[in-house]
Amino acid sequence: MAKTIAQALGMDHIEFDAIRHGPDWTETPDEVFRERLRQQLRGDRWVGDGNYSLARDVVWPKATTLIWLDYPIRVVLWRLFWRTMRRGVLREELWHGNREQIWWHFFSRQSLFLWALQTHWRRRRSIPAALAHPDHAHLDLIHLRSPRAADEWLLTLTQRQ
Repeated sequence: MAKTIAQALGMDHIEFDAIRHGPDWTETPDEVFRERLRQQLRGDRWVGDGNYSLARDVVWPKATTLIWLDYPIRVVLWRLFWRTMRRGVLREELWHGNREQIWWHFFSRQSLFLWALQTHWRRRRSIPAALAHPDHAHLDLIHLRSPRAADEWLLTLTQRQ
């Protein structure tokens, strides 16, 4: 979705995962990740693609709009399942030569399914709390609660361009 928004608005698309994950899935140290984000977000027109609470203080002050895809957990898990299967079966390259390993998501502690289950409800509490802070009053929130709502909003955006 972020890539489509960036293309529609003629803005840079900055994929946070590509900054966070190096070759062989090595995780960029937190401060290096934050500094690389600062460098990438220097411009005035960009669309950030990602949700890293450890970098909120880097991203949100520079943002003007926050699009929150707040889908029910069943939708999140269903989409994650099919995305993982597609990437794994097609051996889709993500960033820095990394490819999804299907078994990893079903049989390891680093599973994105476990992560989604562990963080879903926490994010539903933490994001509104963070947005309530006066430092974030400048953000225009677009809160989308279903894929249909996201598709309809995206259609209005692309039709305006």
